Amino acid sequence: MYHFVRDLRHSRYPAIKGLSIEDFRGQIEYVRRHFNPVGVEDLLAALRSPDASLPPRSLLLTFDDGYRDHCDNVLPILLKNGLTGCFFPPAKAVTEHEVLDVNKIHFILAVVPDTSRILTSLFALVDEARGDFLLRTRDEYFTQLAHAGRYDTAEVILIKRLLQRDLPEALRKRITADLFRQYVTRDEAAFSQALYMGIADLRAMREAGMWIGSHGYDHYWLDTLDEQSQEREIDLSLRFLEAVGGDVQNWAMGYPYGAYGEGLLHILRGRGCKIGFTTEVRVADLHRDDPLTLPRLDTNDLPKRRDAAPNEWTMQVISGGAV
Repeated sequence: MYHFVRDLRHSRYPAIKGLSIEDFRGQIEYVRRHFNPVGVEDLLAALRSPDASLPPRSLLLTFDDGYRDHCDNVLPILLKNGLTGCFFPPAKAVTEHEVLDVNKIHFILAVVPDTSRILTSLFALVDEARGDFLLRTRDEYFTQLAHAGRYDTAEVILIKRLLQRDLPEALRKRITADLFRQYVTRDEAAFSQALYMGIADLRAMREAGMWIGSHGYDHYWLDTLDEQSQEREIDLSLRFLEAVGGDVQNWAMGYPYGAYGEGLLHILRGRGCKIGFTTEVRVADLHRDDPLTLPRLDTNDLPKRRDAAPNEWTMQVISGGAV
């Protein structure tokens, strides 16, 4: 699972969490040395027929969020190596030239490394809104949400959870927009067009042999939505998928934030979704895993040099831990 892939050292936002182009190239060489890269078509064939199977040590490359990095930096390397990838662009970012809230948060954090400064601004805006919304106290938010994650400090997780999920939607969108204008830019449309691929880019990716899947429309935590809102998210994303030349009969879903529930899985099955990718960190096993809830490894879980020794995940696949 990949997100940003860019020349970080020479970019305007070197603190953004991503993979350098050099490291991506090295990781692709590592993958080719230790794994058998496959495409979505191979995975679909293995799921459809009991007589079909994937080669040993199979690996599928997936790329979330539709960044321009993927057509400018990723695509040439994949084509040079004869590989394909599965790309999950959120429709709204591409069609409406809005910066997703998740990315606004990324860039706020990249521009302001002092997270206490962000929290001061954030809670000042929360306190101003207490007369309009039913909100918890600061201490309650800290106690419930400020727990360090795999790659983030407790304060960063607190900021992300407040602005992605736990504040009322209208308030969190307003605060995120205020902080983005304050710390990053006031020209959101220009920023968005520089950050994400356009329709033409995605069509060109598809024509080059890449697979385009659904990543929802608004990039919501889908498990927090009611059934009608989930259906709207999926249906709008499928219209978008059809517009960029994606397969809407046998399609793949990449869950934003890895979030899903049984109700969403029912909706996906009813609309012909064949594969779903979560953010659970584990090697997938097609004999045991539901095809709609496949786990993924993050780019940080594999070495980034061709000559690196196999790590625990590589050894698990080599020893037969996945199909």
